[in-house]
Amino acid sequence: MGKLRIALLSGGWSQEREISLKSGDAVYGALDKDKYEVRRYDPRDDLIGLIQDSGQIDLVMLFLHGKKGEDGSMQGLLDLLNLSYVGSGVLASALAMNKGLSKEFFRNTGLKVPREMIIPQGEEAGLHELFSTLGRPVVIKPIAEGSSIALRICSTEREAAEAISDIHTLGEAVLAEEYVRGIEVTCPVLGNRNPEALPVIEIIPSEEHQFFNYTAKYVPGASQEICPARLPVDIYGKVQEYAILAHRVLGCRHLSRTDMIVADRDVYVLETNTIPGMTENSLFPLAARTAGISMSRLMDRLIELALAD
Repeated sequence: MGKLRIALLSGGWSQEREISLKSGDAVYGALDKDKYEVRRYDPRDDLIGLIQDSGQIDLVMLFLHGKKGEDGSMQGLLDLLNLSYVGSGVLASALAMNKGLSKEFFRNTGLKVPREMIIPQGEEAGLHELFSTLGRPVVIKPIAEGSSIALRICSTEREAAEAISDIHTLGEAVLAEEYVRGIEVTCPVLGNRNPEALPVIEIIPSEEHQFFNYTAKYVPGASQEICPARLPVDIYGKVQEYAILAHRVLGCRHLSRTDMIVADRDVYVLETNTIPGMTENSLFPLAARTAGISMSRLMDRLIELALAD
């Protein structure tokens, strides 16, 4: 039997392009070349090549973060090309990317989420109503971006107005949320119909970062990541349970990672990532290592899940 022919996609068009390329580098290095024949594609520059080569591809490993990669767009193209791929399908990808829609799904399933207001692109924000409804400070972020891009924590109307204006300039609707004080955690999930939660990670941004922002995520030493998280046993189990439930309710497959806040005995779900980062500083590989799963074995597992789906 010949090697499995894998197309590895990274790069793309979004503001997370550089992180996607780094994820691609890490995945490429971890794939066993004795098992897999791997060819890399950057859809921004080589989309036609991918389409032309589709008849010689057995499986696509999709590590495009952000828009036109994690939002169902590329998944739809791969479906049209009749190509199997690692990661969630069109619907789950689109739902998870839109934080307003995914929160409705979470809330209707019984998961606790922060209160929110949505400010459509181009509409004026009622700042007095925003603060009176959500309290101070408020979290202002794009409704469909990843890696905490353009996210701000605002205590004044001026700060909120500037944050909203900046996001609208990006062509995005705004999601304003109540600020929940607590412990930032995240929990990766592996699986299809019977997903399993990996160890929970506790995230402590350094003092110069107010929250786990883009710099805190990707600059070495900018945050402390403790795995397994230092939580009471019952709360730790609840975080894992919520991550699995979020994975299921959105219809995710193969992998996901759900970010949450633990506030006293409550667990608030923030969002689910359907294509988590796979760089050397990323959280999903950290949780896998803590569970005794090497990066190479993690790639094998994702491939097995995609082929079994």
